[in-house]
Amino acid sequence: MPCKPESASLAVTGASGIAVAERVAESLSKCTDLRGIIVTKGALEVAKHELGVDSEKFLDALSRYAPVYMEDDYTSPLASSSNQPDAMAIVPASTKTVALIAHGLASNLVARAALSILRLGRRLVVAPRETPLGVAELENLLKLARMGAVIVPLCPGYYHKPKSIDDLFDFMAGKVLDAIGCPHSLYKRWGD
Repeated sequence: MPCKPESASLAVTGASGIAVAERVAESLSKCTDLRGIIVTKGALEVAKHELGVDSEKFLDALSRYAPVYMEDDYTSPLASSSNQPDAMAIVPASTKTVALIAHGLASNLVARAALSILRLGRRLVVAPRETPLGVAELENLLKLARMGAVIVPLCPGYYHKPKSIDDLFDFMAGKVLDAIGCPHSLYKRWGD
């Protein structure tokens, strides 16, 4: 596991897996200085569908852990490479977000912050949740890996014998936290 970062940021984009993002936000806020959470419009739509909450309620829930910035808020401190944390996670990462970063297109705050993290040689963890993956998606993920990102697909494991869907969410959130370097006890490790 990498060293625990002193600070981090989180981006939540419009892919399935919003419940995993909430667990990551909560855990990061306990592990490190969580400097901000960036939320896309797509994430708000997915939260409405998956969690049954309106945008305001979802944003309020996330704001318990850190300041929340919308994807078009370029006044956010996370918009500048002079104010980037030690690590950033994108959970879940939509294929659009993956493509923007892979091609260097800083057209929203998520991509801008992620590209700054990569330019500075800091830890970027990208957690895509899409299946099946086509050639374009695989090539974009490979580009991100070659740029220095750690790819953690939101794929549940079963060796820990999950008993509920929450156990699966915890497993996936735990894998993201492992890649960032934050200690946790969200799932039972192999051999424990």
